[in-house]
Amino acid sequence: MVVSREQKEAREARDLAPWGFPAALSRGRATPEDPDALRTVFERDRDRIIHSRAFRRLDGKTQVFVSGEGDYYRTRLTHSLEVMQVGRSVACALGANETLTEVLCLAHDIGHPPYGHSGEDALDTLMEGRGGFRHNLQALRLVDLIERRSPRYRGLNLSWEVRASLLKKEDPGDSDLAERGAPLVEAQIADLADSTAYTVHDLDDGLKAGVFPLEAAEDTALWQRAAEHARTRSGEAQGRLAVGRVLNSLLKITLNDLIEQSELTLRAIGIGGPEDVATATSRLVGHSDELAPEVGELHAFLRVHFYDSTAVRARTDEAEEVLGLLTRHYRAGPDAMTQEFQDWAGEAGLERAVCDYIAGMTDPFARDQFQRFQAQ
Repeated sequence: MVVSREQKEAREARDLAPWGFPAALSRGRATPEDPDALRTVFERDRDRIIHSRAFRRLDGKTQVFVSGEGDYYRTRLTHSLEVMQVGRSVACALGANETLTEVLCLAHDIGHPPYGHSGEDALDTLMEGRGGFRHNLQALRLVDLIERRSPRYRGLNLSWEVRASLLKKEDPGDSDLAERGAPLVEAQIADLADSTAYTVHDLDDGLKAGVFPLEAAEDTALWQRAAEHARTRSGEAQGRLAVGRVLNSLLKITLNDLIEQSELTLRAIGIGGPEDVATATSRLVGHSDELAPEVGELHAFLRVHFYDSTAVRARTDEAEEVLGLLTRHYRAGPDAMTQEFQDWAGEAGLERAVCDYIAGMTDPFARDQFQRFQAQ
């Protein structure tokens, strides 16, 4: 049996919790399109993200370690897939829209430049006085302006809800997203799925790379809680297997707490529909008062022992050097960019077009261009 779009929308109307956002209620797209016979509006958005150039390039973009440093460490692409898995699990349990959550998880990092947050900081400095650079705003630029899939419009022509959610807290300026209200439950799930996924996999990557010792992580309350949970579930284990079991338990503990606490919050507030979510004055998705401090302690641990470590901070200097030279080179000689971005400079302005071009690069491509220009 072929399931039509109308049947899927009817299923959402029947099965979603009051706080779940049904595809049938979407405000639609900036350029109207005929509805698809089989796919909901959010299913089409998901497919457009997955088939975009920006999404494919995440495979060559830094999560923490620079792409190509090892065959084990996460990239932005593998991170986005892990976020999607976490997000769908939470959305399913809470009765939120799984497909909308999936779209937001897959697309949440497409605005990141090469070199991760170090690259973002470098581009923000290079664009000082010219509008700066923020990866959430860049994600919106990508899906609204830079990606191309049709001669009828720029961008991917995504739904209003996805575009609004990609911005997070960024100011969209004078646009149709200015009065977007509080974030959808699905957007809040995607946000927590992001932090949950990177907490677990950054612990994994940091330990694997030897950036911090296992004994340091074992001092945190949440690790100790997860270790006890792992022993109860699986018995004693040694070496990497033991670490893997603890990380698995850590993920399970945090997700179960997130689901249980969020349901309590949503029911206590009395959310009757998506319109109540839009006017909510506090976060609706989050951890319990018991677990939140332990999650915060683990985030602080990673900040000190991983993100601010000498091994990771070295990438900041490289990002500044590489992206700085590329920016100066393309501003002085825009013909070194592809024809697409030379044309785009006539519309967006040279400085912004150069920033857009560099932001879309993978780490290996940025390094290759840097070395080529250095040799000239």
